[in-house]
Amino acid sequence: MKIASVLAVVVAAVAIGFGIYMVDIDQTEEASLPDVDVTVEEGNMPEFSAEVGDIETGTEEITLEVPTVDIESPEEDES
Repeated sequence: MKIASVLAVVVAAVAIGFGIYMVDIDQTEEASLPDVDVTVEEGNMPEFSAEVGDIETGTEEITLEVPTVDIESPEEDES
């Protein structure tokens, strides 16, 4: 089993070695992007018409009775 895995690694290394040395790629022409002419017409924002109600604000002085609250702690009950 060990011989088979060693043999597979050797075969893969030889195949990669031949692939590197047998393929020669040279760039023969420079790349360029296409020329693009863009024309844009101006847009138009939508218009809205809205009728809203009137809100009046102000102040008014009122008198309000606030209840009193008596709290007795358990320590006060014992004395």
